[in-house]
Amino acid sequence: MHSDSTGGGGVLGGGDTQWMTAGGGILHIEAPPEELVMSGGLFHGLQLWVNLPREQKMMNPKYQDIGGGQVKLLTTPDGGSLLRLIAGGLDGHSGPGVTQTPITLIHATISPGAEITLPWRPDFNALVYALAGRGTAGAEGRPFETGQAVAFGRGDSVTLRAAETQESRSPDLEVVLLGGRPIREPMVQYGPFVMNSQVELAQAFEDFKAGRLGQIPAEHV
Repeated sequence: MHSDSTGGGGVLGGGDTQWMTAGGGILHIEAPPEELVMSGGLFHGLQLWVNLPREQKMMNPKYQDIGGGQVKLLTTPDGGSLLRLIAGGLDGHSGPGVTQTPITLIHATISPGAEITLPWRPDFNALVYALAGRGTAGAEGRPFETGQAVAFGRGDSVTLRAAETQESRSPDLEVVLLGGRPIREPMVQYGPFVMNSQVELAQAFEDFKAGRLGQIPAEHV
């Protein structure tokens, strides 16, 4: 369950995405539902921070709730992989996430022994993170597994292959594939703030302390 100072909020379920643009400042809280705390169980999520270019750092904050059923679903010709296009474009298809700079974000499920080669913009960087399972990356077959990331070099395609045998906790190789056009600007980060200079970082903390980032509705605190 989550809420923020822009009025955004709701409940995230399996496969859902919370797409937030912090911009000039946003306050946000989240906690598991009480019934889930009481019943127990296992769930996991992935949090990614995407930098904004200098001229957009102070834009108005925005929030987009992307349900699992809203993402663009794609499959490979052999049916061995399921691609969930969350944001950006892939081979003429577009995901629902509204980005401020060119970005592509995909959650892929690759069946044991299956291989995918996806077209990729040569001006994008590319990173793959293994949520579960094991496999190889690149034409040369570099091995990687749960909790490991692979950074690709320059090129116009990305190749991934799931190992023939997967671990008992996950029948498939689950990965997040993401990349975008590099911003190539100075960046400083501390706590929840990412800015271009130490002066801007200090101002962000001052704005937070002074209450300039808004308020979360009382009923959600």
